Amino acid sequence: MQRLDKFLSQAGVASRRELGAMIRAGRVSVNGEVMRKPETKVDEKTAQISVDGVLVGAARPRYILMYKPLGYVCSTDDPRDPVVLDLLGEEGRGLFPVGRLDKMTEGALLLTDDGQLAHNLTSPKKGVEKVYIAVCDGTPADMAIEQFKTGLTLRDGTLCRPAKLEILEPGKVRVTVHEGKYHQVRRMLAAVGAPVVTLLRERFGPLTLKGMEPGQFRNLTNEELANLWDIF
Repeated sequence: MQRLDKFLSQAGVASRRELGAMIRAGRVSVNGEVMRKPETKVDEKTAQISVDGVLVGAARPRYILMYKPLGYVCSTDDPRDPVVLDLLGEEGRGLFPVGRLDKMTEGALLLTDDGQLAHNLTSPKKGVEKVYIAVCDGTPADMAIEQFKTGLTLRDGTLCRPAKLEILEPGKVRVTVHEGKYHQVRRMLAAVGAPVVTLLRERFGPLTLKGMEPGQFRNLTNEELANLWDIF
């Protein structure tokens, strides 16, 4: 079950604020009955929901969380390497990866056909959190924690936004960033003398890999999808 205004927002009808006014004005019906409360709970899987007489949600966007394994490229097609859509088979038709993990990075990857959500998740202005676990050749010095916190400048002069560096154990760290520059985490750790050996994205926004193994994928739950939209 889901709030009526949230369902319609996720379907791309209008913003939550606009939908509140539309629902109170009697422009939305559920199973033929006019609904005037935005907070009305509906079963989005079975309810027939219409706005101004037009059925909504007949072809809802799809959202799949994948534990991307090593060796796959985050693309819809590549002439040399296997792509993440190869793992989905027919289920991947029409989907695209949101953001990129390089070929030798594994972890949480969202695939969807929802262009608006993908834009929000990858926009630097939104600052969505991405959390990585890295095994490094060496351990960053304590001063690197402050460098990450204030905003690290890479060797080519690229300025990174403030990030979080945690030393988990010798040669192993957790990095939290809010942007997605090219090979950013690898370059940041190299800049503080701890080049990456292996890299895993353990969290993308509110999405985690709990209970998943490399190569596995599943549909997002309604709760996960609502949590994604709630961060904007």
